[in-house]
Formats: sequence, structure tokens, C-alpha cells
Amino acid sequence: MSTARPKIEYVLFDMDGLMIDSEKIYTIATNEALKSYGKEMTWDMKAGCMGKPEREAAIHTLSFFPDIDLSVDDFLVERNRVQDSLWPTVPLLPGIRKLVHHLKKHNIPLAVATSSRRRNFEMKTAHLQDVFGCFEGKIVCGDDVQYNMKGKPAPDIFLTTAATFLGRDVGKPQDIPTAHQIDERQKGLVFEDAIPGVQAGKRAGMSVVWVPDPNLLKIKQNNVEEKPDQVLESLEQFAPEEWGLPPYDKE
Repeated sequence: MSTARPKIEYVLFDMDGLMIDSEKIYTIATNEALKSYGKEMTWDMKAGCMGKPEREAAIHTLSFFPDIDLSVDDFLVERNRVQDSLWPTVPLLPGIRKLVHHLKKHNIPLAVATSSRRRNFEMKTAHLQDVFGCFEGKIVCGDDVQYNMKGKPAPDIFLTTAATFLGRDVGKPQDIPTAHQIDERQKGLVFEDAIPGVQAGKRAGMSVVWVPDPNLLKIKQNNVEEKPDQVLESLEQFAPEEWGLPPYDKE
């Protein structure tokens, strides 16, 4: 991994598993939907779902159980029923409140780029507005059809978010970027927990800090060429000054 850090001018956050502890709820809800069939999702199955749009993730999950008579639509109905009841309880993950408030205090442009559906985003964050309110509506969700985006690991969501809400001239995902646009992309820092998100951030030409679930590190990931620029066990370990951002105040 590179030790030279570019000076960062704007920051993009994934949400699920990075800002909020939603992955635990996804696991509970998925296994509840599979329970009557005597099935259970394992971590190696779950790893392939992380960071993907909802339906794509559901198709991936059910591909491991070809012997059960459960359609994608029926699976999603049952899983979402359980999820919806749990979203108002989802907590923030360690370090995220401090980091977002710090960046906001120092007027660093920031936004959220999440594969989550808009309705789910709103349910997940309604009780966490002391943090999500800092983004002032600068949020792009996976089902925002007006942007015509491909899902992660394509770079679309990060480029779209940077251009639409932060006013960065990063170019369009389908176009070859100019030298100026490449430079603009390099000024962005992406925080991600999922491998498809890391790939998307790197394909967008941005730096990526990876904060994976410890279970994800135990799984071998083959054919993943894109590597994060930094790996942290928790956002509590992030040092803003390493990226040319203002350092935290001394406590």
C-alpha cells in the first residue's frame, strides 16, 4: 500500500457497516427469512452481499440455496419486514460521530454515497440526526434512478456524489476523464467497509480507507485487484492529519 498520502479536499462516506452497525441487522433479518427452510447465511456468503444494491445482494444470497422454493421477491418481503422493525434501534459505529463532527467543524466538504435504498436510509438515520444532519441532505442512495448509476463496484456512485453535491469536476463515470478531472478525483477520500465499495472508490480514482468487519478479513478474496490505501480496525484509529486534513483537537 502506498505511504504517500495525497492532500484531501473532500470526503465521501459509505453508510452500512461503516457509519452504522447495520450489518448485524441484515444478518438477523436474512436468517429469519431463511429459518423456516432450515438454512442460515454464513460469513462467506454475506461477504458477497456487502456494498451491493438490495436486489443484487438478495440474488447472491439465494444462489447458495437452489434447493429451496423461495423467490427473490418473497425473500425480500420477509427480510424487509424484520429489518424495518429493527432500523430505529441501529447504533452508530465507534469513531464516526467524532470524525463527522470534526470535518464539519473545519468546513471539509462531505457527503454520503450508499447502496441502501432511500426509504431504508431514512429509517436507518431518523434517530441519528446529530450525525446525519451534518451532511445537509448531500446523500446519494442506490435507488436514486435520476442518476442512472451502476452499483458498486462500479465507480458511479462516488463520482456522481462528488459532482452533484460537492461541485467537483470529476467527470462522468462513462467518460474518459481529463487531466484536470483525474486531479479532482485524487483529492477525494472514501471511507468503506465492503470490498465492492473499496473497488468502486479506487475505480473512481480516489483514495480509500477500508474499515472492514473482522470476519471479512478471515475470508480470502480472489481476483480483487483494487487495494485500499489504508486499513483500520476502527474509525477511532483514523488520523486526519495523515491526509492533509486538520488534526483532532488535543483532549
